[in-house]
Amino acid sequence: MTRRVPLRPAVSALPAYVPGARVPVGAAAFKLSSNENPYPPLASVQAAIIDAASDVNRYPDMFATELTEALAQHLTADLSPQALEDHGAVSAEQVVVGNGSVAVLAHILEAVVDAGDEVVYPWRSFEAYPIVVSVAGGTGVPVPLAAHGRLDLQAMAAAVTDRTRVVLVCTPNNPTGAALTQTELLDFLRTVPTDVLVVVDEAYLEFVRSDDPVDGTAALAAHPNVVVLRTFSKAYGLAGLRVGYAVARPRLATGIRSASTPFGVSHLAQRAALASLEAKDELLARVDTIVAERTRFADGLRDQGWDLPESQANFVWMELGQRTAERAAEAAAAGVIVRPFAGEGIRVSVGEHEATDIFLRVAAGWR
Repeated sequence: MTRRVPLRPAVSALPAYVPGARVPVGAAAFKLSSNENPYPPLASVQAAIIDAASDVNRYPDMFATELTEALAQHLTADLSPQALEDHGAVSAEQVVVGNGSVAVLAHILEAVVDAGDEVVYPWRSFEAYPIVVSVAGGTGVPVPLAAHGRLDLQAMAAAVTDRTRVVLVCTPNNPTGAALTQTELLDFLRTVPTDVLVVVDEAYLEFVRSDDPVDGTAALAAHPNVVVLRTFSKAYGLAGLRVGYAVARPRLATGIRSASTPFGVSHLAQRAALASLEAKDELLARVDTIVAERTRFADGLRDQGWDLPESQANFVWMELGQRTAERAAEAAAAGVIVRPFAGEGIRVSVGEHEATDIFLRVAAGWR
């Protein structure tokens, strides 16, 4: 009798990661399902990619040395004078890059989580969290969100036990868009045992416009059990090249780097990320345009009577309950592809001006 190769039970039980729907070939529609930057790479970034293409017969720099050094310089420049005086500059040895922030998160968990260790995370939040936790051998401890799609930090702190090894903090939270303040984050960190790693996932930090925004790097300077997770996919518009990075204390960074996939970031991706850092001001001006469109989008929905969380990301969240799938199909038929979460709601990325207009017309019909 032929026997089948068994999969690990944790793998067999994994929930499926559902990507944002793609626009069918030949269809006239706007893709607002994946929180992508609607703008193509800058001309200078495209030139760097083209130039790097001639070297793809060679392996990339395994540790992305030039990129980690450039990131350390940019992170240091963003520190407040007080943080710089108290804790010093960010060093290149604190930076670990990987094949997108999801891969970097997986390496973080591989470095610190043993079988049966608990990982606390908010829910609903980034849907990769339960997947990477299970693959690492950990036990997920999802904590329901508070009102208005916000993280319930008090409940998350209460969920920490002697078995907890990691807490994931997503701010702004995907898919609700709600963001913590720095005061809230620092208060929370003071309640977490110092041997529990706190991963501050800041995939959307460039879109935040609040009076007290989270600054993960400053939190890391004051709390050695913090790891900051960031990406070039959203604000920098490099989703197709997969570049993410973590910032941690040197000992933790060394462990994460040891668990990382060798040559995990392609040469094209490294050169594009470097060119993007050099053009940071130009790229952040584009972010300002996206934020302005987010405001127009959310204000238009509220004027129709929708109750929305206060999004600080590049998307808005609409609770639609059991009508979610139906509404997503109607939006697609009208020419805008959104991301439904069955039985809960839809996440709509901020895209082109025309896409906003189409979706506002569709949403008005739902009222």
